[in-house]
Amino acid sequence: MRLKVLILKPSSLGDVVQALPVLRAIKAHWPRSQVYWWIDRDLAPLLEGDPDLAGIIPFERRRWASRANWIALWNAARWVRQQRFDLVIDLQCLMRSGIFAWLANGRLSIGLDEPREGARGFYDLIAPRPFGHAHAVDWYLGVLPLAGVPVSHDGEWLAQRPAVAAGLRRKWPVEPGPWLILQPGARWPNKRWPIQYFAELVREAAGRRSDWRFAILGSAEERPLGEEIASVAPGRCLDLTGRLSLQEMVEWIRLGAAMVANDTGPMHVAAALGKPVVALFGPTDPRRHGPYGQLGQVLQAQLPCVPCAKSRCAHPKPLECLRLLSPAAVLAALEKGAGPPLDLASQVTGHAASE
Repeated sequence: MRLKVLILKPSSLGDVVQALPVLRAIKAHWPRSQVYWWIDRDLAPLLEGDPDLAGIIPFERRRWASRANWIALWNAARWVRQQRFDLVIDLQCLMRSGIFAWLANGRLSIGLDEPREGARGFYDLIAPRPFGHAHAVDWYLGVLPLAGVPVSHDGEWLAQRPAVAAGLRRKWPVEPGPWLILQPGARWPNKRWPIQYFAELVREAAGRRSDWRFAILGSAEERPLGEEIASVAPGRCLDLTGRLSLQEMVEWIRLGAAMVANDTGPMHVAAALGKPVVALFGPTDPRRHGPYGQLGQVLQAQLPCVPCAKSRCAHPKPLECLRLLSPAAVLAALEKGAGPPLDLASQVTGHAASE
């Protein structure tokens, strides 16, 4: 069928990555369909050139409420309306995306049963969360049966970019490896495993595995974190904080052997690429937000307040949930699983989240 489909999922990085199976399933079921994606302009490079997309509609997320941006928003809405989409799928389900879905005036609109901001009122059909702790990916996939599309996990989530990968090899000494990818930053400070623990992990790993090298990812604001880790083993560490484009970051993770990460977007990229991930969780629930398909590889301490789902720690011992995750436990997990699938169930200080 030659249908026109619009997917609304503008942000954030991890959420966009986790929504990609919806795109793959639609194209597998309707190969001749034309699918467009409404996305935050800062994240648009993630989807640029994707073979399953007919086009990208950029969205200025940071300026969406600014009057100066209203003309651009109106023009985008008019263009979308003129496309006469057969199907509009809103996987963001906030007020702004709900309004955009309504303005698109598709023949059928589908959204998630998300109570925040009342966006449910803009959809023809609503996909409920399958169960209380259902993973975000499974919730997103729940829109497919409502559209008559079989749920599928097949296909590569993130399209390969050989030119970008070749550029990495020209800019940095990617070989020899294996490379352990480290992601020490996170949006919430209380999602961050102590930086001293990352440094100790590198120190111990460098002493026990002469073949491992370490690539440190992060934003420009996280350069101090990268510098502190790299100082432990300067000859074995490559500090890439603030030095990579979004596409380069994805390809670095693809080239890596395994990843140690906090609850961040790059963690979801690694999971999407099938890379073994040691995911360090504190305040958030890995059953909903952990690395998809690798929830048995999550380290999370067992405390009464975990998961608190709060952006600030109120525990008498700040960040105790993350401080209980020792570098020795993370290293043991890596030594056991870097390469083949990891099994961390017996390696956790506290407990492992289970699927």
